Amino acid sequence: MTDTTPDTTPDAMPTNTAAPAASSPPAARTRLIVATHNEGKLVEIRRVLDESLGDDAARIDIVTAGSLGLPDPVEDGVTFEENALIKARDVARRTGCAALADDSGLIVDVMGNAPGILSARWAGRHGDDAANNALLLAQMADIPDGKRTARFVCAMALVVPAVDGSLVERTVRGEMPGRLLHEAHGTNGFGYDPLFVPDDQPDRARGLVEPLTSADMTPQEKNAISHRGKAIRAIVPAIEELLG
Repeated sequence: MTDTTPDTTPDAMPTNTAAPAASSPPAARTRLIVATHNEGKLVEIRRVLDESLGDDAARIDIVTAGSLGLPDPVEDGVTFEENALIKARDVARRTGCAALADDSGLIVDVMGNAPGILSARWAGRHGDDAANNALLLAQMADIPDGKRTARFVCAMALVVPAVDGSLVERTVRGEMPGRLLHEAHGTNGFGYDPLFVPDDQPDRARGLVEPLTSADMTPQEKNAISHRGKAIRAIVPAIEELLG
């Protein structure tokens, strides 16, 4: 008699031939070019993006215009926002990538908002910090403490090329209010930092006889309250939109 019992040995069991589920494609990366030749700016920008965007920050490939060999455009704007846009637009048009740029300076209330956009070349030569500080101190020599209020300002612009060839633009501003001393103090920082006492002081300043200047602070303490740090954090929502 023929045995008609089904063979249930392992070799005879039906084989699952379904294909394994396809893995999700990796998230697209976005290149963001910072319109500067100062590689140090990337450190602060990346730190803020990491804090604000979490894992999504890894999708942003940040490089500087300097690392790509791009030239500096002529900054002939009359406001911080205009100069930031000039730099970001130039990079966006040259590369077709999203571009981020900032322009910053010191505003002294009693001087009618000077040095303003001329902060880096106030004494005549661009980037001569010692000469700029000496000239500002001389101009402020007779100004009493109560009238020496000032603030650092940073305008930041994000420019993104659109598919139709136009540019989508966003600008934000960050400010660090404070006052100016009668003489320099501190060895950190740059520019007018040795003359400037921020209103917002780090925790370790509590109990000190004199508050800290920007040049007395560590880079971490300064970045936590700086005008540039505030501007970077303010531009993060626009960068999130860029990531989609």
